[in-house]
Amino acid sequence: MATRSELSDFLAGVERRAFKQAMFAVRDEDAALDIVQDSMMRLAEKYGGNPVDELPLLFQRILQNAIRDFYRRARTRMGHTVQLSSFAPTDDEFADPLEHLEINEECSPFATPHTALLQIETLSHIEGALQNLPPRQRQAFLLRYWEGLDIAETAAAMGCSEGSVKTHCSRATHALATALEAKGIRP
Repeated sequence: MATRSELSDFLAGVERRAFKQAMFAVRDEDAALDIVQDSMMRLAEKYGGNPVDELPLLFQRILQNAIRDFYRRARTRMGHTVQLSSFAPTDDEFADPLEHLEINEECSPFATPHTALLQIETLSHIEGALQNLPPRQRQAFLLRYWEGLDIAETAAAMGCSEGSVKTHCSRATHALATALEAKGIRP
């Protein structure tokens, strides 16, 4: 059974990745923060007593369900009402919400400024390409390669078959490779 400190450490370790994952999915900073916070609360309330090794998969499942719920509510809301703000473009319409996140963590402190800039630009292109993926491909790709879940765990988190996970991941990697090669980025 997970202790309070183990649960707290787990949540502290997963919060940034979960926020970025929610941002890729909903493309709204406030909604992403709400989704991550609600997911963390649900995990703590309902599954806080589970063993520590079960927490990552449980959290991913809760997070993915919260993202789906967000889209369901948005679809229902848009079916019944039209927001007046959607008729007037805002200044922040083309702003990148991910620019508030720190990317410099991955840069080596001993790298030259040119190398650090190239790495930041490459990460920016990768994030842009990830945003252009269809939602299920993006979800499968992030769970498999970013969160490090295996195929069975990813299938359980997404609520689909292992074959679907393989298909989504394959299509996502091919689409990302094509998009990055178009920008001149090769492995």
